Amino acid sequence: MSGTGDLEAQLAFVEDALQTLDAAMASQQQQILRLEQQIDVLQQRLKEQGHRLDSIAEPDAEPPPPHY
Repeated sequence: MSGTGDLEAQLAFVEDALQTLDAAMASQQQQILRLEQQIDVLQQRLKEQGHRLDSIAEPDAEPPPPHY
């Protein structure tokens, strides 16, 4: 009977470990989704800022001085 008790204890341990790992994985997935959303927002902001800088800068508005 001791062998059966050992197997039941190991099974309980494995089931508990599986639940713990499952919860950790779900939490990490949520965190990954939030980080991906933040990256999307930052990429959009960077793109908008680049467009604003491009519209502000007037390339070759004044010709460069002659070099002697």
